[in-house]
Parts: sequence; structure tokens; C-alpha cells
Amino acid sequence: MRAILGLLPSPLRRQVLHFEARIEEAVAAFAAGLPPQAIILDAGAGEGAYKSYFPAQRYIGVDLGIGDAAWNYRGLDALADLEALPFRDAAFDASINVVTLEHVRRPATVLAELRRVLKPGGRLLLIVPHEWEVHQPPNDYFRFTRYGVAHLARQAGFEVVRCDAAGGYFRLVSRRLLGGGQFFPMPLSLLWLAAVAIPALLLPLLDGLDKDKNFTLGYIAELHVASQ
Repeated sequence: MRAILGLLPSPLRRQVLHFEARIEEAVAAFAAGLPPQAIILDAGAGEGAYKSYFPAQRYIGVDLGIGDAAWNYRGLDALADLEALPFRDAAFDASINVVTLEHVRRPATVLAELRRVLKPGGRLLLIVPHEWEVHQPPNDYFRFTRYGVAHLARQAGFEVVRCDAAGGYFRLVSRRLLGGGQFFPMPLSLLWLAAVAIPALLLPLLDGLDKDKNFTLGYIAELHVASQ
């Protein structure tokens, strides 16, 4: 289904894959706000998909390397458990942790480690799922609310600058409609997609009606370490 959606024109694809588009925008904005030569840790980097966003900074990609058997982890700077990072205290100016926290057994420990390796005034871009299907089994353990993000962040010693929902109820329903095609074999999946395409593309236009955004695919948060 993802391959089929990938054939859509870019504006429609970004409309449908809203969470992914918001993630790309958030990483780009985060990178643009960092000074040249800043040292950035991608904690849970996978194949290093976000490395290209940091051409002016020193990018360090770290992952345990167990998320997806088909991925190539050879481009990582270190294979390591995020619960015990192999770096000294205050080694990094900034860090990103993108849809990774759900895959660790002790998210509070991981956030404490990220806090440890960040300098005073350091920044963390944290992106977590809320209404998301199970993925990369069996290493998929948690989903997070905005309140859970705030609790874990403050417990680890971070200040929460913002925690924004990546869309609301109507974007969520749109995504679920399109995702229903995965349960049918070809060509029935194409027939399903054709049947739901118009409502799925129109529903996001109503997303402004969901003021609280309690029905969302995930959250995009920026956390800071207090300056000393």
C-alpha cells in the first residue's frame, strides 16, 4: 500500500502521508536552527535517513541494529543500546529521536541517557507515535500521549518547549481508510483504494474541527536541557 501511495503526486502524497511529511518538516526546521559544526546525535538512526538534513553539522548515527532485518546498518557511527550510550557526558549539542522511543524497553532510561550526553542548553527533537499500528515486531512496546511525553521528559531533566499533535481525528480516519487496502490481495486492494480515495482526501480538510487533537497519529516535541 505504501508503494501505491508513493505513486501519487507530491502534494497529494504529503496530504495522505501527513505524519511523515510533518516529521520531515520538523527535522528540517530543527537542523536549520542549529549552528554550523554543532555535534548532533541521531539516537535510533536506522539507516541514517535524516543524515542529509545536517550537512553543516557533525552527524553521529547510533542504533542497536535490530529494527528491520532488511535495513543496512553499516553506515552507522556506532551500534549501541540507547539505554547505555558509549559517549561521555555533555558530548552533543543536539539530538533527534524519531519514532524510536516505542521500540525501547525502558523509555525513561533512554531519555535520561540522552539528557546525560547533551550539553547544557542542548536540544532534543522527540517524535513518538500515538495511534499507530504495531510495527517492527516484536520490538514494539509503547504508545505515548502528550502527557506521557511531558512526564518522561521532566523526569529525565528536560524542559518541554513544545509538544504538537501531528494531525487530528479526521487525518487519522483518512489514514485508516487508505490503510484498509492492505487486507486485500491485488487487484482488490486497488479497488479498495479507488473506493475510499475521495473521502480519504477530503477528510483532512475537516481536521480543524478537532481542536484538542486527542486523536492523532503521533506527537512532535522539542525538549531543552536547562542552561547552567
